[in-house]
Amino acid sequence: MNYHIQQITTKETYTVRHPILRSGKPISSCNFEGDDLETTHHFGLFINSKLVGVATFMKNNLELLHFNNQYQLRGMAILNEFQGKKLGNYLVKYGEDFLKNERIEVIWCNAREIAVNFYQRNGFYIIGNAFIIPEIGLHYRMYKLCES
Repeated sequence: MNYHIQQITTKETYTVRHPILRSGKPISSCNFEGDDLETTHHFGLFINSKLVGVATFMKNNLELLHFNNQYQLRGMAILNEFQGKKLGNYLVKYGEDFLKNERIEVIWCNAREIAVNFYQRNGFYIIGNAFIIPEIGLHYRMYKLCES
């Protein structure tokens, strides 16, 4: 499958975040705290110039992890008709490679229960207990050590 990945704006993420992560909620719910910080990076995966996948990497330390330089992966989504084609793997890898220049030590995320296997296949491990995010559901904190 022919694709390319590039940095995109916060608002561009909404076309994928909304139907996948915030279906039935107002479009304004697609704007996450920290989205517009200078240290936050949004990446879009395009197929034939159509945005089909997004991932956001935000500088944010999780106290459970005792590292100084951490990024949180959030707002990760692939449009339904493109899921199951390993496109999410490409987005995660692209973000990791991009962040290697910033010498990060750990990437972590709050993974929805249905996404845990995806993150495990991409080298992430569960840390701590499951927890509920109101109106969204059961999540697990997961992390991946980054190679320098």
